[in-house]
Amino acid sequence: MPKAIGINKHKFFKLGKKGAKRDKRNLKFAAVLKAPVPLPAQYDFDDKHPGIPTPMFANDELGCCVIAGRAHQTLRFELIEQGSKLMITDTEVTKEYKKETGGPDSGLVVLESLSEWRHDGWKLGQDVYKIQAYAEINRTSPVEVKRAIFADVGIGIGVNLPKDAEKQINTGQRWDVTGGSGGKPGGWGGHYVYVCGYTPAGPVCITWGRKQQMTWAWFKKYCDEAYAIFDAENHFKKTIVSLPKIKAFLQTVSKP
Repeated sequence: MPKAIGINKHKFFKLGKKGAKRDKRNLKFAAVLKAPVPLPAQYDFDDKHPGIPTPMFANDELGCCVIAGRAHQTLRFELIEQGSKLMITDTEVTKEYKKETGGPDSGLVVLESLSEWRHDGWKLGQDVYKIQAYAEINRTSPVEVKRAIFADVGIGIGVNLPKDAEKQINTGQRWDVTGGSGGKPGGWGGHYVYVCGYTPAGPVCITWGRKQQMTWAWFKKYCDEAYAIFDAENHFKKTIVSLPKIKAFLQTVSKP
């Protein structure tokens, strides 16, 4: 598979998501949801757990956005489990990235990396960290996206960034839909981010060492894959997600 588009197109913002891969065996997030519960108008995991850092994780030097997003998510998973902030270094992110690419700075396929995370985990310090499962989110449903975020399962999304997204983040603007050639999906390249919250305007992600707001219209147009990710220790709101349904699904597949 060719190198991801956009890795070396900017001196600071490196991209690194390859084209979305589909798998009919994927668990669907809607299949493990319980009856709807009221959702707040806005929610951010970090507001409930202040002091969480948003490091670059080497994504200014390498197209390691898929692993950088994993690192941001792991920080939050382990904060719930351990009650303290896990130390994750750029070296550990780089090592995992190069392990999964086979060495070159060529980017990653999100679905393949999620499978790697679930089955083999990744080493941080002396420990190996795995996830229990991941579930495909209906990207056309803002309610489903918000339910996943509010459940504290964490959301990883792949986006086909337009050129105008570069201009917007450079000037501190939110990611919003624009017209013309600068608004073409993938004009800048493929990117992966961890989404920690949402506002009435749209989702809020962590990327390149900062929080970045996007609009719902932008999310709908440029997001081409979205996954709810369940930590191995099952730390999520059981009022929203059914653990028995997740376990039942995992018993039916060999390697989703």
